[in-house]
This record gives sequence, structure tokens and C-alpha cells, in this order.
Amino acid sequence: MDFSEHISPDLDVDLLVIGWGKGGKTLAAALAATGTRVAMIEQFDTMHGGTCINIGCVPTKTLIHDADQRREDEDPQQFWDRAVARRDTVVGAMREVNHAMLADLETVTLIDGRARFVGERTVEVTGGEDTLSVTARTVVVNTGAAPVRPDLPGVDSARVHDSTSLQHVSPFPARLAIIGAGPIGLEFASMFAGYGAEVTVLNRRERLLPGEDQDVAAEVAAVLQDAGVTVLNTASATAIEDGPSAAAVVADVDGAEHRIEADVVLLATGRRPATEGLGLEAAGIDIDERGAIVVDARLRTSADGVFAIGDVHGGAQQTYLSLDDFRVVLAQLTGDGARTTADRVGVPTTTFLTPPLAAVGLTATEALAEGREILMASQKVATIKAMPRPKAVADPRGLVKIVVDAGTDQILGARLFHVDAQEVINLIALAMRTGTTATQLKNGIWTHPSSTEALNETLGKLAPPTG
Repeated sequence: MDFSEHISPDLDVDLLVIGWGKGGKTLAAALAATGTRVAMIEQFDTMHGGTCINIGCVPTKTLIHDADQRREDEDPQQFWDRAVARRDTVVGAMREVNHAMLADLETVTLIDGRARFVGERTVEVTGGEDTLSVTARTVVVNTGAAPVRPDLPGVDSARVHDSTSLQHVSPFPARLAIIGAGPIGLEFASMFAGYGAEVTVLNRRERLLPGEDQDVAAEVAAVLQDAGVTVLNTASATAIEDGPSAAAVVADVDGAEHRIEADVVLLATGRRPATEGLGLEAAGIDIDERGAIVVDARLRTSADGVFAIGDVHGGAQQTYLSLDDFRVVLAQLTGDGARTTADRVGVPTTTFLTPPLAAVGLTATEALAEGREILMASQKVATIKAMPRPKAVADPRGLVKIVVDAGTDQILGARLFHVDAQEVINLIALAMRTGTTATQLKNGIWTHPSSTEALNETLGKLAPPTG
């Protein structure tokens, strides 16, 4: 963009937002609607609207949905091509809506370029050969996170992808090796297996999902294995070798060297806060050892008038947490400032396997380690008589596990691994936030046939843990 054609080289606004993520765009729109002068800076025009709608939640879940629709006799390449085209259509429409949400507001200035702090609440924006200076009363850093690229020989091979580039991989890989067994790695493993790829996951830990109870992790491992995913535990990649027709991941697997042949390799080794090159030191903004911006419970940085929201300040990387960050900052700017990140109780998560794995609160292992007296109920979905929905849609796999405080009847945590788990977990999270008891959930009246009905039966089986 030629800034000189559109914007004064020295721009002064009330609010400057760097990065078009969920929390930042919502804050910009809310304040601009009241007449506040807002500048929104985004480095890439393909990221208008943020990570979630462009390269994260929405496009990947669109691809996951289509993978679940494929029949075994359908050609993987043709099916993948149609799915990618639909993904792009969905993303394009959402990006257009998100762009209009700010572009249509008179008090918003949209700037495509790279921002770098040059002083207190002042940034220099570079776009091509042009630069401009933006100064604001309040600055919000909302630059998100970027994939971690491990220091491995061969990591720069054209056959190596991250979670963004793999969404447009061509040709479709018959064999996919995934380095990393976190949520991103497992989602892509489940997805690509659904499209017909032979998938191998390298997991550095002794078992899958070490933060989960053993029975939950074992059930997930069994479902992945049934889908054709091979998980290698205690496996650390040491190199990637690029051949004429395929790549090979060289790995130490439980002390022995293995070679995993693959057409494509996915690096799913985590994401780190995107703060590199922002010039934070010029504004007096502190970062921690991982590069995350240090904030307090009201998301204030060490620099006066500067906030950080979303993935850039570390912690759990969830779009809905970025949205709640917006509420916290909005309370500082226009309300009584009472809302803080410490108010969060019962924040759920979902890993979109097939079926989804949803979680909230403590595991049984964690609750016992805290010295709590608990009751616990765990059932495999296939055995739950009062849960017809998974059977009706031909996927009765998974399990339901709920942990309850024995003295108060309050829900301490739940792990739901079944059809519709991403929806039912929200009900349990709400119960945790509002003090709704396990007995009230057990006696609840739920629609039929639904996955929620599992609560009627499973919570009727609460008992002290054995062993």
C-alpha cells in the first residue's frame, strides 16, 4: 500500500490495535461505534479477521468436517481438492465480512503493514517502500502466535509443512508423518487419516495425552489406531532427509533409530507468541523467556497505556479467551475496570478429533493429587443406554468421564470423547461457573435423542475411585 495516497504520514488516534485477531477486532469495532478514532494495523491482507477465520479454527474444522463425510471408495485426491475449495470459499466469505466490520466504520483507519514500536505508544508502520508513524492514547498488541520451527537438519525441505501450508498441500500425500502429538498434531492426524492418508505421529512422551487420565488417553489412542493412525511414543525426530520422491524422518524411538518414510512432513511442535520484530523494548514492554508479553490480571503491560490480548501474552491459545480478553480491556477503558482474567472459571477446550475430545476442569488424577475427596463416573459411549445420538449417527465410540467433589456435589471436571462433545462440554462448564450440582445435571430434562442425555445415566453412576 502507498500510505501517502490514503493516510497522513503522521497519524494520531485514540486507540491503536496491532494485529487483527478476535479480541482486537472486537475492541476496535466496539469503540469505533462510539466515535473513538481507531487505527488497525495488520501485516498481511490475507489475515484480515485474524488467525481463527483464516488459517486456524474455521478452515481446519471445515476440512475436518469434510474428511468425516468421505467414503472409503472415494478418491482421496479428488475429495481433498473439493474440500480445499470449499474451505477457501468459507474463509473468503468470512474474511470479507470481518473486513467490512471495521472498514464500514467512519472512525476506523485500516493499515496493511508491519508495525514496530519506536517510542511510548508510537509505532512505525512499513508497507513496501512506504512508512508512516502512528501515535495513540491506548495501544493494544494483538499479534497472536506463530508456529515453532524446530532446529532439525532438513527442516527447510519443500516436503515439510506447518499447520498453515498443509491446508493447501498438493498433491494429496499418501503418507504423512507428523512431528508432535499435541492438539494440532492429533487434529491433523485424525483429519488426514479421514481423507485416506497413512499417518504416523511422533510423540516425545511415553504415552499419548500425558496430562489426561490413563483411561481417557487409552480410549483416544484406540480410536486413532482404529482410524489407521500409527503413534510412536518416546519418539524424537533427529533429522529430515529429502529424497527424489519422498522424505524420511529419522527418529530416536525408545533408544533405537527409526526411519519413517513420508510424502509430506507436518511440524506440529507448538506455537509461540509473535513478538519478534515488534520493537517492544522501545516502548518499555517486558517479555518473558518465551517471548510472551508480560501482563497483569487486567492485561496491562509494563508500559503505561499499552495492553496485550490473545495468544501474544502466553497461556492457553483459544479464540474465546481472546474474546474474553476484549471484555477485560473494554472494562478498563469504558467501565469500572473490575473484570479480570482471574474471574475465569470452568474454561472448556476441544480437540477436534473424530469424535471430538472436550475437556474442562480437573482430571481425577489432578483432583486426588490436590487431596480432594471425589466421586467419579466413567462410561464408554457404546454402553450408555440413555445416549442414542452417537448410535443414530453411526459413531458410538469414545467415553464420558466426570469428576465430582464428594462433599459439595460440585463438578470438578469432565472429559467427553464423543459425538457432539464440543457442545455438551459447554453445559458442564456453565454448571461449574454457576454452582449447578451434579445431582441437578443428573436429573435434568434434555432433548432426545441427544448426546447430553448421557448426563442422566453417567452421573447416576458416581462412586468413589477404586485402586
